[in-house]
Amino acid sequence: MTRRTTLPLLLWGAGRQLFADDWPQFRGPDGQGHSDEKALPLTWSETENVRWKVPVPGRGWSSPAILGDRIWLTTAIEPGPSLRAICLDRDTGRQQQNVELFRLTGGEALNPKSSYATPTPLLEGDRVYLHFGPHGTACIGNSGEIVWRARLKYSPEHGPGGSPVLFENLLIVSCDGQDIQYVVALDKETGKVRWKTPRAGYQAYTTPLVIDAAGRTQLISPGAHRATSYDPRTGKEIWSVSYGQGFSNVPRPVFGAGLVFICTGFFEPEVLAVRPDGKGDVTATHIAWTLQRGAPLTPSPLLVGEDLYVISDNGVATCLEAATGTPYWRVRFSGNFSASPVYADGRIYFLNEEGETTVIAPGKHFKKLATNRLDGTTLASIAISGGALFIRTDENLYRLEIGK
Repeated sequence: MTRRTTLPLLLWGAGRQLFADDWPQFRGPDGQGHSDEKALPLTWSETENVRWKVPVPGRGWSSPAILGDRIWLTTAIEPGPSLRAICLDRDTGRQQQNVELFRLTGGEALNPKSSYATPTPLLEGDRVYLHFGPHGTACIGNSGEIVWRARLKYSPEHGPGGSPVLFENLLIVSCDGQDIQYVVALDKETGKVRWKTPRAGYQAYTTPLVIDAAGRTQLISPGAHRATSYDPRTGKEIWSVSYGQGFSNVPRPVFGAGLVFICTGFFEPEVLAVRPDGKGDVTATHIAWTLQRGAPLTPSPLLVGEDLYVISDNGVATCLEAATGTPYWRVRFSGNFSASPVYADGRIYFLNEEGETTVIAPGKHFKKLATNRLDGTTLASIAISGGALFIRTDENLYRLEIGK
């Protein structure tokens, strides 16, 4: 039986206990790319340390979400496309559920890095929460029954992007289209709107992060031109920070060392380190430092201990002191990057778009441990559960495990 050690988490649902081998949302149990799993593989290939490899029908770039013995993915299958949720058994990879949630009557232009099924599922108890941008948001049970469905109206140019988050009894989504922009909280039991806060800006594709800072709970939601901290229970704005013309943001923020780390988007990306104890517009007062060189457009930052790691879309990896922004090292990896890095078992895993993962030791001096390649294209982020790494390619899902 797989060990299940309790993982100390700040905020998740309504106090539900999580375990180290769960990966129930985008970027894992804490939403920041960390896992307490041990004995993970350092090396793999198509013939080494592969416990199973199974085809995933359709097209989608959602990351695997894992709770207990179930893995959930989303996908879009032609014709239609049909927007679906797929459940696989974690131990065997066998398909357990394949549920159609929505069907489109016609396609639309998508960014080459996007799909109709890019947001990652969110799992809590026996519920699966699914978001397909303006094409639909839904809750289903583990056995595939539809609990509720809703439509959030907005028009992103490049397809759906950001994933939903849970806080207490609320499912919260950032909806930043070309036409309208807002953050909305749905009742997780019914799908009804509990609060909705408009904001000015333009399109963005980010996933919010809930944190405890400055004696209060905050929902950090980057958008075009500015990022905003909200009270997650009411949607009331606490503070905001502006970054000029930045838009089409993708990276999820991270929090640590007393700072929130926010990526500003196109066309000239920056990383902003913001103190989260302000009120109102804090642009002139609460930015601790900024990074321009090597700032990502798509991969999220990763905080490990007192150090921040970022990787640009063209493969420039940087390690900085989180408190000051002082760089320790900067190295170019091969390939292009969309997936967000993850940390587990004393290692950092960087997955590029060409199926290659560079594994390094965290620290102020660069140390590469391994480079591993799988067949196919890889834009979805790695998931970690039960002593294994789960990597989704354009055609397959892999379970990578030592000795398999």
